Amino acid sequence: MNSTAASANTKQKIIDAAVFLFHTKGFTGTSVREIANKANANVAHISYYFKSKNGLLEFLVQEFFEGYLAVIEKGYARLPSSNPKDCLQQLVLDILIYQHEHRQLARIVHREVTLDSILIREVMVTYLTKEKYYLKFIIEQGKKLGMFRNVSSAHMILQLKSLLHMPYLQPQYMAEVLHIQSHEVYFVTQYYKDIEIWLDSFCFTAGKEDLISQAR
Repeated sequence: MNSTAASANTKQKIIDAAVFLFHTKGFTGTSVREIANKANANVAHISYYFKSKNGLLEFLVQEFFEGYLAVIEKGYARLPSSNPKDCLQQLVLDILIYQHEHRQLARIVHREVTLDSILIREVMVTYLTKEKYYLKFIIEQGKKLGMFRNVSSAHMILQLKSLLHMPYLQPQYMAEVLHIQSHEVYFVTQYYKDIEIWLDSFCFTAGKEDLISQAR
């Protein structure tokens, strides 16, 4: 292995170790030395790649939201060729899949977003404001076409985000209290079906075919 590949490998090991430890012990409960030991690296490597533990957290948060926002933007880009209802349904599924694939990192990030820090304030401006813009645009387009109920867009976004993020914010509660294994692949499929029921009842208006069916 050449020096460049070895360097990249060490950096990735540090990232993986940090994700595992921040997920299980929390950011404040994890020391730089623990991360280095878990990654089989030197503390100096962490300083070299990330400057500090805070720098490492900032990297992880940014990495998560770059991918997350890419999913949102992809969903938003479907609008010209897809109606707002189908667009939002597919986007919900894509977000669930993205979080499932990065579930440990998702928990770290969603937990950090509940705190008031300089990092999270930057996240709000850089990523979450864009998220709000894209989601609100889809919802408002749906309202204009009569596909979405005339309810508060802000409340709809709030409830939708709660449904999407809760399983990955509190996996311990899910497993130990509700006995739901959110890490299993089948969970995404089943949970998505349940969110579809919420979308139909709270967000979407009944289409012509639905009204005919109800009349019968």
